[in-house]
Amino acid sequence: MTRCAWFASRAASTSVIRRHRHSSCPDHSQLSVLWICTIALFQGLSRGCAYSSVELHREEYTLPSQRVTFRQLMAKGNLIRAAGAHDALGSALAQQAGFQAVWASSLEVSASRCLPDASVLTMTEYLAAAANMQKAVDIPVVADVDTGFGNNLNVAHMVREYEAAGITAVCIEDKVYPKVNSFAATDHELLPVATFTRKLTTAKAAQQDEDLYVIARTEALINNKGVDEALDRCYAYAEAGADAVLVHSKKKDQGEIVEFLDSWDGRSPVVIVPTTYPQWSADEAEKHGVSMVIYANQGLRATIQALRDAFRTIYDDGTSLGVENAIAPVSDIFALQKLDDWLALEA
Repeated sequence: MTRCAWFASRAASTSVIRRHRHSSCPDHSQLSVLWICTIALFQGLSRGCAYSSVELHREEYTLPSQRVTFRQLMAKGNLIRAAGAHDALGSALAQQAGFQAVWASSLEVSASRCLPDASVLTMTEYLAAAANMQKAVDIPVVADVDTGFGNNLNVAHMVREYEAAGITAVCIEDKVYPKVNSFAATDHELLPVATFTRKLTTAKAAQQDEDLYVIARTEALINNKGVDEALDRCYAYAEAGADAVLVHSKKKDQGEIVEFLDSWDGRSPVVIVPTTYPQWSADEAEKHGVSMVIYANQGLRATIQALRDAFRTIYDDGTSLGVENAIAPVSDIFALQKLDDWLALEA
């Protein structure tokens, strides 16, 4: 039995699937202009993808029957690939491309506001972004919740608010609050293991739905603590109730990640984020026991470059003719907005 299959059987035997009605979601945020010039980058990757609408009622929010939770997705035992996004449009494009999940990236959400990924935005702002992403797609959104937005009580509040918004998976990291993005050239102080495991037990105790999936992320390798420290922390986090562990690295190759995986005893699924070692394929990662690969910020970086090129060309040429063949038609935007469905409501 493969490691992924073992996790699938374990999840299927232990997961009690419940459906709860939740309080209404945060208001829709404005459509980000950052994505408009980059829709063409994702055209042709997938066609005919159907989207089910989210049923909104006066005082309740329910998951549409077609949408799977993240726990259900993990129970299938297949490698999950997730794309980072910061708004509903990016989330929809990730689903069109074929990704099985969306990563509600704190880097992307903060960058979309031209603010640093340094605990500047509030939980409410990150939650609004994640909720809008989830409402736009049928695949699950995994919310990057940084350090849990404070102490244990903040973590408990976060869990219940994200659950109420229909988010079925969150990822908490073991750095000290306030945190700074992992790739920033600064200190990345870690919480003591006992302190972070208490955050995890608080998160699990606070959840209202047994379907909520809690991923514990260690920054031990980011902080140059070595593979042994990363292993010790992840073992402790799994024992504290984390449903999976995420091990992060800033090295230019996958060496220390492979070392971690070869030593890991398989007590919980492992998630990786190959931002700095992009040459390592998803297939190779799966062979080493990885259950989920997150492409956390490539969409944002593609957007920035595409916008720079398009805006510069338009400005320099004094006309948009030079970019028209390379950008999405307005009809593509209408399709992503499901304009025909909306117009049919008043037909």
